[in-house]
Amino acid sequence: MKTRIKEFRAKYDLTQEELAKKVGVRRETIVFLEKGKYNPSLKLAHNIATVLKTTIDELFIFDDE
Repeated sequence: MKTRIKEFRAKYDLTQEELAKKVGVRRETIVFLEKGKYNPSLKLAHNIATVLKTTIDELFIFDDE
């Protein structure tokens, strides 16, 4: 799975730390999400999308692998 979290964070001038605090996770979780090394729960994906004012579908790109 690929994400556009970094792109949307830049749009709203948010650091990884700031986004992590807003969604209630550690900064490392955001790092892993951005690198595609962690699949978020539906709740976390929804919370991130809400903070970044977008949809889960826009934020996360699911591939067939």
